[in-house]
Amino acid sequence: MPTPELAEEFEKHRPHLRAVAYRMLGSASEAEDAVQESWIRLGRAEVNEVENLRAWLTTIVARVCLDMLRTRKSRREDPLDTHVPDPVITRADRSPESDAMLADSVGLALLVVLETLEPAERLAFVLHDVFGMTFDEIAPIVDRSAVAARQLASRARRRVQGRAPHADRDLRQQRRVIDAFMAAASKGDFEGLVAVLDPDIVLRADGGALTALSRVVRGASAVAAQAATFSKSGLSNQLVLVNGNLGVVSRRPDGRVFSVVGFTIAGGKVVEIDILADPDRLSRLDLSAVEGER
Repeated sequence: MPTPELAEEFEKHRPHLRAVAYRMLGSASEAEDAVQESWIRLGRAEVNEVENLRAWLTTIVARVCLDMLRTRKSRREDPLDTHVPDPVITRADRSPESDAMLADSVGLALLVVLETLEPAERLAFVLHDVFGMTFDEIAPIVDRSAVAARQLASRARRRVQGRAPHADRDLRQQRRVIDAFMAAASKGDFEGLVAVLDPDIVLRADGGALTALSRVVRGASAVAAQAATFSKSGLSNQLVLVNGNLGVVSRRPDGRVFSVVGFTIAGGKVVEIDILADPDRLSRLDLSAVEGER
């Protein structure tokens, strides 16, 4: 077991390690598993000569995540594009804490694109482009040369730039668009819905074992029709931050969470809607930060 001093040092780096693992895996529970595995490996290692423990731990958790990605089976045999990563839910206010979180957040739209990358590509991109590691540091983790690691990140970057929208980060602008969307949906105003949707919008719903809830819908008219139908379900909606962007937690009349909806807004239009409606995964989400806001 690590010494008390080493354990204290590990706890200082835990948030960083969790952030790396979450971006690598897109799963809060798997990220916690990866961090715990790095703790176990720390206990087995001789780190007296390690000068930079944060960098050493980052390398360890990255290797753990890479192994997890390589051995991960397809998501419950569902098509990849119906999988919505675990959302991170926080309060929808403009406190300094939420501003700091927003600056460091990773949107669901980006996580969805990261899911399409090969494991080594994802690792190289996340470690270099998000966390600033050098390719000399990344190369041993992926068992490639530094040049090859650079090529992995470059290939991943092209795919991300080609598919991940450049989202508006202004929460006030997001609020105006979402308020208009919710108002139109509540009235069943089809034209009002189409007006706030990008013509090429993608709606992605992940119902897990409830396959009837899983779907990918493309185009403003098709998504508006889905939203108008959804508004008749008798759910209550709570505005929250979903991975740093405004979103909605929808609850049944008995208070149980029915879904978490993440919106990606660009150019004043909704360009992507990601809905997690998997009851099993919803039951494991940490909603403590927003429970008192209803």
